[in-house]
Amino acid sequence: MSDLDMAEQAPERAGRRGRGGGGAARRAERTGPKLEFARFIERNVPNFEILNEEALEIIEYNAETVLEEIGVNFVENPAALERWRQAGADVQGERVRIPRGLARQLCATAPSQFTQHARNSERNVVIGGKNLVLAPVYGPPFVRDLNGGRRYATIADFRNFVKLGQMSKWLHHSGGTVCEPTDVPVNKRHLDMLYAHMTLSDKPFMGSVTEPSRAADSVEMAKVLFGDQFVDDNTVMTSLVNINSPLTFDSVMMGALEVYAAANQACIISPFIVGGAMAPVSVAGTLTQVLAEVLAGVAYSQLIRPGAPVIFGAFVTSIDMNSGAPTFGTPEAAQITLGAGQLARRLNLPYRSAGSFCGSKLPDAQAAYETANSLNIGLLSGVNFMLHACGWLEGGLVSSYEKFVMDADQLGVLHRLAAGIDMSENGQGMDAIREVGPGGHYLGCAHTQANFKDAFWKTSVLDYKPFETWEEEGARDTVALASARVQKMLGEYQPPAIDPGVVEALDAFVAKKKAAEPDSFM
Repeated sequence: MSDLDMAEQAPERAGRRGRGGGGAARRAERTGPKLEFARFIERNVPNFEILNEEALEIIEYNAETVLEEIGVNFVENPAALERWRQAGADVQGERVRIPRGLARQLCATAPSQFTQHARNSERNVVIGGKNLVLAPVYGPPFVRDLNGGRRYATIADFRNFVKLGQMSKWLHHSGGTVCEPTDVPVNKRHLDMLYAHMTLSDKPFMGSVTEPSRAADSVEMAKVLFGDQFVDDNTVMTSLVNINSPLTFDSVMMGALEVYAAANQACIISPFIVGGAMAPVSVAGTLTQVLAEVLAGVAYSQLIRPGAPVIFGAFVTSIDMNSGAPTFGTPEAAQITLGAGQLARRLNLPYRSAGSFCGSKLPDAQAAYETANSLNIGLLSGVNFMLHACGWLEGGLVSSYEKFVMDADQLGVLHRLAAGIDMSENGQGMDAIREVGPGGHYLGCAHTQANFKDAFWKTSVLDYKPFETWEEEGARDTVALASARVQKMLGEYQPPAIDPGVVEALDAFVAKKKAAEPDSFM
């Protein structure tokens, strides 16, 4: 059965009545370009464990001390304070002090892994365990490309990035706010963003968290796409809930968390750490605060609904003490990413961290160095969900077209590294060594002929041609090659087949919601 046929049948299996359109979907499949999609990564390599048992126990003890003695603030959220009071916490004003062991006890009901369903069931991802799911950049208000330079993002840019994500072999997830479409009213842009993910991609996607009602809209739109019962029974969205570090849980993010947890939809509980500004300058101190904040956030999700899927998040960067600017790809950030992975595994929770982080203004050597450091550390630290895996530029202010495809290309390297070393009879290559013998070459031997197509990772962007050929073709640098790749991918894009009745229902939902209130850009 083809990917598209699976996508058509999945909603019917979930109990939603069919709306037709099957013939059109099959015709689109026959005439459209055949795209390759890599399954989410299943690691066959060990995690790098930077902290010994004594260090882990010290950090865990200190985090419990922070929760018990210092506490966390749940601001402008009386219902949350009452939930904590009923659970046994000491609540004074908006300060919640959590007795030692209580948060960890509450976290125990969160699942160690879960499946996020896509509208094409062959794109489903399993988040947790030894798996790594890669998702694109999230949140930048600006975009950049080779021809247009740096500018405010539009909904057209947003749709382009969703298309690039759909076309990218190594990306498993469509993401969320791949850029912030500033030409659409703030109170309505979540509708257009979700609609783009739902119709232009058949990969999993993220919901809105900028206001609790927008989270509720996300759940309702997901029910239009998948069917009410399917959404009630399954996780179809993973959404980003940031903690206002240090130790503050605001009502907007917690309101979104409450909506998603109640609906059994997944949330990434993620402290937003800039070391030296929002956490201590020391690695151990930052890990202590990260753990305390995650414990409180995950525990609160389980107060809403025991068993609600959550991810232990750690967005961590350091700071340049001269300029105050965030820095990326640094050794301290790597140590925190590695250590947080160990803490997440000890809680038996999926882990989110790392990405294509860089502080560079352009997709240049600085961007490449910092991004490579961060991506590789993410793999070694046991990350299960990597947001910002491609497209990040300028400290997260910019979604870059060229860097999107450059990074997405390099994600193929992570796939190959994570697979480990093939020790099968074919992998050992003894037949080849016997056939060639001393002084020969392997180019024409049977083993090479049988394996050459898949023996080595292949880039879709970088140039390995001889100098003369490269010069004759315009002496293009990597950014120019990436720009050409962007244009090729967008030119070849075709939307994945979708039931026309679903599109009609989504159109009606979005139109009704937009008509219900005036535009607001605040």
